[in-house]
Amino acid sequence: MTAAELTEQIFKKKSFLCVGLDTDLEKIPTYLLSEKDPVFSFNKAIIDATHQYCVAYKPNLAFYEAIGVDGFKALKKTIEYLHSEYPEIYTIADAKRGDIGNTSRMYAKAYLEDLGFDSITVAPYMGRDSVEPFLEFTNKHTILLALTSNQGAFDFQTKNLENEELYKEVIKTSLTYKNAENLMYVVGATKAEFLQEIRKIVPESFLLVPGVGAQGGSLEEVCQYGITKNVGLLVNSSRKIIYASDSSNFAEIAAARAESLQVQMADELTKLSS
Repeated sequence: MTAAELTEQIFKKKSFLCVGLDTDLEKIPTYLLSEKDPVFSFNKAIIDATHQYCVAYKPNLAFYEAIGVDGFKALKKTIEYLHSEYPEIYTIADAKRGDIGNTSRMYAKAYLEDLGFDSITVAPYMGRDSVEPFLEFTNKHTILLALTSNQGAFDFQTKNLENEELYKEVIKTSLTYKNAENLMYVVGATKAEFLQEIRKIVPESFLLVPGVGAQGGSLEEVCQYGITKNVGLLVNSSRKIIYASDSSNFAEIAAARAESLQVQMADELTKLSS
């Protein structure tokens, strides 16, 4: 999916919501554990209930890797289901990969080619040759960790480097990479005040913004500092939606949470067009 096609979906659905599929066997409704594939059963129910309110899904790969082969099978079934039933949905492999060139190339092949994700999150610490292999894929996006939502982000990301914060240097340097037009960036919702500075460097790039919901990020602040005329935002919510309930009607309650965020997003889009 191209950025233009993603933007078209955002305006069509009046939503820039991304739902994180951080599926944890210890948190899903217990009755699902008797299913042959409880992770996929949970994901399918969440997707079927929420797809009309969001434009993207973001499986966090750690939750699938933690249960081994069964987890990978559930991930594959989830992506295949999205491709077949909801092809308009943008998919993000939340992998936070990034390694020497040959290794990155294999990660890119696994998730962007073999599984067919539209994008993948990548850690930039190892530099150009660890990122560019992901950027080689046509109509695929590499979502670079720029300024994350966790408290530990302040350990390094905001430190001054020759009178400029490291996260700014990371973003500026990434713009020199081959196929840099395929880049998006992760900026945590809990760092909304930094969005204004980031927009000075990448005024039109898509930003994936986690942290709205359970981590306390403000949608209104994210839009105040980060929205563009073409929106340029994917705001992620995971736990607040998918674990809104552990009862038998968990998917219905998750849908209500997703709809609530979508309504707020529609209001922000109305402001944008006025």
